[in-house]
Amino acid sequence: MNDYRYKVTAAGRINIIGEHIDYCGGRVMPAAISLKNTVYVRPNGTNTINLSWTTLPDKVTLDIDKLESYKGLKCGNYQAGSAYMWQRAGHKITGCDMLHDCTVPFGSGLSSSAAIEVSTIAALATIAGEPLNKVEIALKAQQAEREYAGVNCGIMDQFASACGKKDSVMLLDCNTLNCEYLPLRLGDYSLVITNCNKPHNLIQSKYNERRSETEDALKILQRSVDISCLADLSLMQSKSYTEVLPPVLKKRAEHVVGECNRVRKATIALKAGNIEALGKLLNESHKSLKELYEVTGREPDALVKAAQSHPYCLGSRLMGGGFGGCTISLVKSDCIDEFKEFVYNEYFSETGYKAEFYDADISDGITVTSTF
Repeated sequence: MNDYRYKVTAAGRINIIGEHIDYCGGRVMPAAISLKNTVYVRPNGTNTINLSWTTLPDKVTLDIDKLESYKGLKCGNYQAGSAYMWQRAGHKITGCDMLHDCTVPFGSGLSSSAAIEVSTIAALATIAGEPLNKVEIALKAQQAEREYAGVNCGIMDQFASACGKKDSVMLLDCNTLNCEYLPLRLGDYSLVITNCNKPHNLIQSKYNERRSETEDALKILQRSVDISCLADLSLMQSKSYTEVLPPVLKKRAEHVVGECNRVRKATIALKAGNIEALGKLLNESHKSLKELYEVTGREPDALVKAAQSHPYCLGSRLMGGGFGGCTISLVKSDCIDEFKEFVYNEYFSETGYKAEFYDADISDGITVTSTF
């Protein structure tokens, strides 16, 4: 990698709590992790961006004047979309060679796509000599996911990937982008990330459908109550006003309101060091995702059930868009090996899938290192 000028990274992310409420204007609690997408980049003096990967044999060349035309690429569409949105925002795109090395598992719910988008834009800004505005990078990366890749996502993934801080979780208001960093102090407990190994695809799944349902619910509710986003609806208002919604939309709205309240309680619990309360909130979050938002599925439910049944696990839930991917569990630190063995065996017995566990620290978001 020494013949590249810069090493630019952006992080995958976990989300402690606050699922499927970022696009509803809610507050969420993500953190950047040490699983990353790394871009090695150098100028090439041409009008092209040459893409290659450490884990794939593919090589792709993007014409800087035709960045809008690569949506159909099997490999490179996220990079092309990110470059296009950055260019469309008025930034200079310099011809360069990019080597991508991604340690965020694809389809895991740990936001490999956000890590790719954010690191691509950060690399383009770096090679063009521009200062890094991490919030702007996150917003343009989100735009790439929505307008180019076709996933109508909220801002949480890209913001965490760009703006995360080591050893801290973020209390991010997705409506205002106000962000408070909270030290992650879990006492005798640790977070365990487990992949159910049933890959998911957010475009083919019902993610966009859920987004549409929350928008429909908001439009109906706004006829009766003065709210700008679904997350503005209080628990008290929810009891009064959601009765006007069709049954499916009522369930979706109830999840959003409940999850927003759980984020509030989790913030209090984390600041007070009440880890047992935090664990209970994780369990409640998964129950809501399963019964009200209906984004879990047989395999994630089996994985969570196995985790929750272990005596040294305080709580477990599905993370990410749903329909597969990873769970997050709060486990007593000196019992993690026992927990992993138990969950692996229980889950395999139930589903025939082999769960995979990831060791990841809470890390910084974007990093840039000169290789010279």
